[in-house]
Amino acid sequence: MVRQFRWAAVCLLSGLSAAPLWGASALQCVPYARIVSGVEIRGDALTWWDQAAAQYKRGPKPKKGAVLAFRPAGPMTLGHVAVVSRVLDDRRVLIRHANWSVPGAIEEDVLAIDVSDAGDWSQVRVWHSPTGQMGARTNPTFGFIYPAKAKLHDFTPDPALGSSVRFARVDRHQWDEVQVPAAMTTRRAAPQMAQVKANGRKPTPRLEADPFIVEYADSAPSQRTLSAIIADVKRETMLN
Repeated sequence: MVRQFRWAAVCLLSGLSAAPLWGASALQCVPYARIVSGVEIRGDALTWWDQAAAQYKRGPKPKKGAVLAFRPAGPMTLGHVAVVSRVLDDRRVLIRHANWSVPGAIEEDVLAIDVSDAGDWSQVRVWHSPTGQMGARTNPTFGFIYPAKAKLHDFTPDPALGSSVRFARVDRHQWDEVQVPAAMTTRRAAPQMAQVKANGRKPTPRLEADPFIVEYADSAPSQRTLSAIIADVKRETMLN
């Protein structure tokens, strides 16, 4: 279960005014990833991959302590970096990162899944803590940057780096028995409607375009409404 720690400042995580409140003072992904991984690279996340060429080994295989570098895409104009905390299998890893689901929030040991056709981690989906399920957007990546010594370092909040809150932490062992859905490697040309029965209630229409929404989400309609799923699909279409 995802444990959410809600403080007074986090009341806005539901969200409409969260971003303006945090603004530029929110903890960014770069200083967090640098401290946790020990990879000494500075500058915007989109520059890490090229900078690493002269300092660190790089590749498409996930390893504990490695930095997963995301390409700029949609609203993620400066890219993103996250640190691998555990490798579950060839397609699933747990990551630690900041400033993803909520501005300034730190998410520890949350799931990231490779959804690329080639299985090379060039396309991933990432756990979205506010909804407690896989995010709807597919995110392009450069690959992994490997530190000289694979070690996860503790992160101590520092006001100089911006305001932060430990928004969510997932039990690292909860994923041990969860397998990647077979539908993950099957590309769908267009969204289809599926009937999902939730807790004995009348079946509710759900979008089947993203297998992770169906496979991993709490099936209760109150947790994930049809309108919310449609909004995610529309948003992803606009971003792509």
